[in-house]
Amino acid sequence: MDLLLVFLDSILDVLFVLSAFLFVLFVVVLVHELGHFLVARWCGVKVSTFSIGFGREICGFNDRHGTRWRLAWLPLGGYVKFVDDDNSASIQLSRGHAMMTDDEQTGFFHTKPVWQRSAVVAAGPITNFLFAIVIFTLLSLIYGIVLIEPRVNAVVPGTPAESAGFEPGDLIVSIDGNLIKSFSDIQHHVVLSAERELVFVVERSGRLIDLLVTPVLKENVDSIAGRHRRPVIGIQSSNDTSKILHKSVGLVEAISLGMRQTWTIVIQTIYYIGDMIMQRQPADQLGGVIRIADASGKVAQLGVAHIIQFIAFMSVSIGLINLFPVPMLDGGHLLFYAMEALRGRPLSESTQEFSFKIGLALVFALMLFATWNDRVIVKDWFDDAIVKNQPR
Repeated sequence: MDLLLVFLDSILDVLFVLSAFLFVLFVVVLVHELGHFLVARWCGVKVSTFSIGFGREICGFNDRHGTRWRLAWLPLGGYVKFVDDDNSASIQLSRGHAMMTDDEQTGFFHTKPVWQRSAVVAAGPITNFLFAIVIFTLLSLIYGIVLIEPRVNAVVPGTPAESAGFEPGDLIVSIDGNLIKSFSDIQHHVVLSAERELVFVVERSGRLIDLLVTPVLKENVDSIAGRHRRPVIGIQSSNDTSKILHKSVGLVEAISLGMRQTWTIVIQTIYYIGDMIMQRQPADQLGGVIRIADASGKVAQLGVAHIIQFIAFMSVSIGLINLFPVPMLDGGHLLFYAMEALRGRPLSESTQEFSFKIGLALVFALMLFATWNDRVIVKDWFDDAIVKNQPR
């Protein structure tokens, strides 16, 4: 009986994580593909298929415009397929359309002006960003914001902050000329500055003092991201509730905060990739599907507001990744359209076909690498299951 209960408990845990993961992915992919779909329809492009997921269809229906809306078994993305596409990646390899009349080509995507094709492709990532801004804006309106006074409560011994001369009670005024209003502002600047010297201006006993400090990478463990390394300097904020301000915000400020939060995610992702290339950050923090599923399950346990915020984070991440100039991704298509606009004609069919094969290989290689990194998450799952089910 005990073994049966352990087995059922483990199955329920897996189903909960899987459900949270599928919900997050469904919403983010739906928003992304709706961006492509709506702008395509606005440009007069006929859409043959709108799919959430890949592979065999689970269920679907046809709308009055002839579009097949479908849900497929492999929930790792989605696609909008136009009537003149040869495949779900919106690649036109066949030139048979050139023999058709203009009337026969009505609604074709690949015969549209380059600016319209670019608009359709860019609409997916842009919609992801706008969706995140809306979510962050609404959360700020509903819950307000928390401002923690940017004052040093404690300096961790043996850290860059101690070496730089920080002292408890220092009020941080600015970092590299950027005004600091809350302790979260400090974290924002530090996390983007692994091994980069920062100029802190602090107020101490009524005087302004310049302090130079270089953040170092330190392994951190939290309930959502698990084990990861992040830049730190070694200062701690105050736990005094009188130093913590809960502030309500209006619509204009909430929109501004939503845009800032979205931009922060974009910048932090770009900085991490740059640091990883320059070997200032380890590549083992790059996670894949398993890491996303793990985070989805953990965030879902915290409540509705947290899972909605995580959806916004994922929406920004998916939008940004799709803008990378890699063939097969939206950014790759946009790169080809930019080259077409400059040359006055599209790249040759063979060049595009070869580029997309390279892009597909790169995407699969990145997925395999990220999945390999996720083995740590799987190990933690097994360790947690063993600890959880040990007799007491």
